[in-house]
Amino acid sequence: MIEPTAGVFDGREHQLPVRIYYEDTDFSGIVYHANYLRYFERGRSDFFRRIGISHTALHAADTAFAIIRMELDFKRSARIDDALLVRTTYDRVKGPRLYVSQKITRGDQMIVQAAGEAVCITLDGRPRKPTAEMLGQLAPWLGAKD
Repeated sequence: MIEPTAGVFDGREHQLPVRIYYEDTDFSGIVYHANYLRYFERGRSDFFRRIGISHTALHAADTAFAIIRMELDFKRSARIDDALLVRTTYDRVKGPRLYVSQKITRGDQMIVQAAGEAVCITLDGRPRKPTAEMLGQLAPWLGAKD
């Protein structure tokens, strides 16, 4: 069985290729703005997957993540058949919060960039600090620690 790609790392940056399909576009033929959030989610999830943090294992340990802030800055439009690269960097952890920087590029062109904040929570929605094991897996990829 051929497994889907979970992307690759270039230094601290995780890179996930994404192809734009007809279903991603609106009536004008450009990517519908909300779809960029989906691509960013894939980037964050596959970042974790590549460093050995499984969402299935997190769920079994009564742990999940919720995005509590996402600031987007749109630069250009993407269109059908474009080959994009979702670039994800986890910057720091402070208590239950994880700060993430993301961008989507087409070659050398910036399409959209994002600054996000996720919070580690229990499955009933209460904040909790990431486990020591999770922090150990994430530590080599962080920029600054608080």
